[in-house]
Amino acid sequence: MKQFRRWAFWRRVQYVSGTTVFLGLLITLVVFVFFPDKSNCFDAIMSGDERGIDCGGSCVRICAADVLPPEVQWVKSFEITPGQYNAVAYVENKNITAATRELRYTFELLNGGQVITRRSGSTVLPPNSVYPIFEGRIFTDSQVVTDTRLIIEEAEVWQPATLGREQFRTSNISLLSADVRPRLEVAIENTELTPAERVEVVATLFNDANEPLTASQTFIETIEPRSTQNIVFTWPQSIARTVRSCIIPTDVVLAIDLSGSMNNDGGTPPQPVTDALAAASNFAKNLKATDKAGVVTFARDAFVPTELTSGHESTAAQIDGLTIAPADETSFTNTSAALEVAASELNSVRHNPDARRVLILLTDGLPTAPDGAPDPVAAAIARASELRTSGIDVYAIGLGQSVDQAFITSLATDSTQAYLAPSRTDLTRIYEEITSSLCESGTARIDVIAKTETNFTPLR
Repeated sequence: MKQFRRWAFWRRVQYVSGTTVFLGLLITLVVFVFFPDKSNCFDAIMSGDERGIDCGGSCVRICAADVLPPEVQWVKSFEITPGQYNAVAYVENKNITAATRELRYTFELLNGGQVITRRSGSTVLPPNSVYPIFEGRIFTDSQVVTDTRLIIEEAEVWQPATLGREQFRTSNISLLSADVRPRLEVAIENTELTPAERVEVVATLFNDANEPLTASQTFIETIEPRSTQNIVFTWPQSIARTVRSCIIPTDVVLAIDLSGSMNNDGGTPPQPVTDALAAASNFAKNLKATDKAGVVTFARDAFVPTELTSGHESTAAQIDGLTIAPADETSFTNTSAALEVAASELNSVRHNPDARRVLILLTDGLPTAPDGAPDPVAAAIARASELRTSGIDVYAIGLGQSVDQAFITSLATDSTQAYLAPSRTDLTRIYEEITSSLCESGTARIDVIAKTETNFTPLR
């Protein structure tokens, strides 16, 4: 009897144990299916309160369906040296908190609709603002870029970011040596209580029409909390001719034809030279205090009666006092010499390295000198090309009804800087247009935008 009771007891133990194990497994299964652990945010399946695979709900990762895609505001390539470009785009992230550590993209540089070259990369895209994408030193095998495209891939991971552009504040922005070794000096402040690491900063310069003109990039390893660092952006060549804002002063040489033909209209005082000098004198008076002006006169030879100076009233008075020398009444017109002497003055120690270099040449006819030159016209055109290549901005004014338009256009930097003045009364208007061209009416905008991945919420 005792033996039977012991057997029955162990049978009950086995039943209870089996039932307990079964219920335990059942409960575990229910908890696993209906109450998943947060670790399932990385199990590559959609479960629990997730709105997508491993995203949404209690997961840190944000589902792509809940994110507004980035929008390209503009994209452009800037020639830095012949055959070398910086490609820049402004991309807006309209999401208040959603950001991505890795936004993949491809720049395509084109000429006449044909892709010259491509450059791919990835960048961080913080939330709630516009951010630049920058790729520098893109070589085109000497081909000119006429258009640029940006292709953005769909980001694989979106996650919350605590801060955007408001983390950084810039001040003391100063553009220096724009015509020699351009540098933009900026003070950048980290306004937060945490350090910012691996900070990418892009500076973009705009004209008064809000069109981007050029850009540069720099990196900062760390900006400590509530601290400011001074940073510098550089360019390998002059940007003074590109940036026509009044923030850049102008060094200008007025090259004035004083050959005998400038007296051909006769009269007292003689014309058209008198009105030509009056228009040039008025131009000099209207220059800014930070500008410099010099004067070159030319007939058989070229001379510098006024070196570069900021004394504009004195320069204007000297222009008013110029006359045609009797020996030049029947002499040659040496345009090549005028271009050479003007270039020498603009490259002299008197040139302000912060200023753009400009030559405004006025003539009433084709060159007939230098003596012995087989083709004085071709010589002058070649010399003007040398000036343009060296960074000097050339404006050319042709005075009179019979002036050669093609020759005047060939001297100027481009066709918009070539002017025809059929009548001497047109000169005042032309000089006013040149003044406006040199210094735009509005103030240039300089954007300095920083971005970092420091403030992203960790996924785990």
